[in-house]
Amino acid sequence: MAKFVLVSFSLLLISLSSVCYQGLATDEVNKYYCVAKPSSSDDALKANIKYVCEDQNLNCTAIKEVGSCYKPITLINHASVAMNIYYQAFNRNTHNCDFQKSGLITITEPTYDNCKYY
Repeated sequence: MAKFVLVSFSLLLISLSSVCYQGLATDEVNKYYCVAKPSSSDDALKANIKYVCEDQNLNCTAIKEVGSCYKPITLINHASVAMNIYYQAFNRNTHNCDFQKSGLITITEPTYDNCKYY
């Protein structure tokens, strides 16, 4: 039940963001983040990390062993960080968080410990 509620809420956020996103002030847009859907397969998450960090050659040092977002060492955590790096680098457009339906936009800042989401 909790997973259903989370997925339903996530879909609502995506719908609202695509309707309300345009026309927001810059500081309001900065409050949006891209993270991996909890239901995403490991293969999708691995592909997202590869796409962002290798194919797009974006700076993913945060999820490397010495990086501030390395721990917890989970695929969903590393993918979320990488996906948000891509989303932020490409102007926070909703389509830049699609990742073949494995990403979602959230207004809840996912920053934790020393791992900062921008």
